[in-house]
Amino acid sequence: MKRKNKIVSDINITPFTDVVLVLLIIFMITTPMLSNNEIKINLPKAEVTENAKSKNIEITADKDGFIYIDNKQVHMAYLEEAIFKLTRSNPDKAVVIKGDKNVQYDLIIQIIDKAKKTGVTKFALAVDTKSSKK
Repeated sequence: MKRKNKIVSDINITPFTDVVLVLLIIFMITTPMLSNNEIKINLPKAEVTENAKSKNIEITADKDGFIYIDNKQVHMAYLEEAIFKLTRSNPDKAVVIKGDKNVQYDLIIQIIDKAKKTGVTKFALAVDTKSSKK
């Protein structure tokens, strides 16, 4: 009796396919989480602006009334303390306020008031430049 030793020339790709599908699912779940780190605000428009330096403290107020310092959400009750911590090492830092154009004016005044209590004397309001179409 003679046996034939047959060599299998096909590659089993089932484990590879399983791994690829698991990686695809992981990327599909994590990608939306990565893109939501940005705070969406609609800044008012202005024709002339000054460039803000990176040493400034950015305070953002979105349309829902949430306040962020350097992209970290802060409750209004702790805003003064947070600004104080950031300006303690350099009291000459300017505070740049990015307020959504639909935010209540009172909220911006409260932010400025709390910053003044910490000793901040330099303020700037962030705006988008108007695009001139002629």
